[in-house]
Amino acid sequence: MKKYFIAMMAAMLLSLPADAQGFLGPDGSQQPEIERKKVYDETINPIGQIDLAVAKAKSVGKFVICQVGGNWCPWCLRFADFIANDTTISKVISENFEYIHVNYNPRRSGSEAQKQQAAALMKRLDNCGRFGFPVFVVLDEDGKVIHIQDSSFLEEGQGYNQEKVLRFFRNWTPKAVKL
Repeated sequence: MKKYFIAMMAAMLLSLPADAQGFLGPDGSQQPEIERKKVYDETINPIGQIDLAVAKAKSVGKFVICQVGGNWCPWCLRFADFIANDTTISKVISENFEYIHVNYNPRRSGSEAQKQQAAALMKRLDNCGRFGFPVFVVLDEDGKVIHIQDSSFLEEGQGYNQEKVLRFFRNWTPKAVKL
């Protein structure tokens, strides 16, 4: 009986896809690892990236949206493709926000400096990682966190819902917040 159970478990595991979350391209097809677009710059200091975006946003009367995640996150890359391919959403973003992809590596195996940088990032963004990834953090013109958006509320099937995403962005524009 034990051998039968082990054989059944092995067969079930082998039948699962190698990448359980998978990565779907804009057309809904499975994309190999090499074709995944990398939108997060893993070489820059995320705190410095945020500070630069806040300064730029303040100078032009916008807010900052930090899409926190990483190139390791299929849902993060899906969202980046989703907004890049939707002209209505792209227009709302460009008119109201400095939009940045803030790299966060949640692995505990990094160097001590990497661990400290990750901890500083989570402190700066009010522990936004508690919602999973991607997570969206809206900063006002002074860099204060005014909203953290759990991305699961924007999802639909294996992608995102345009109406929900537009509602999120429109509700957090500088004009909407300051009325």
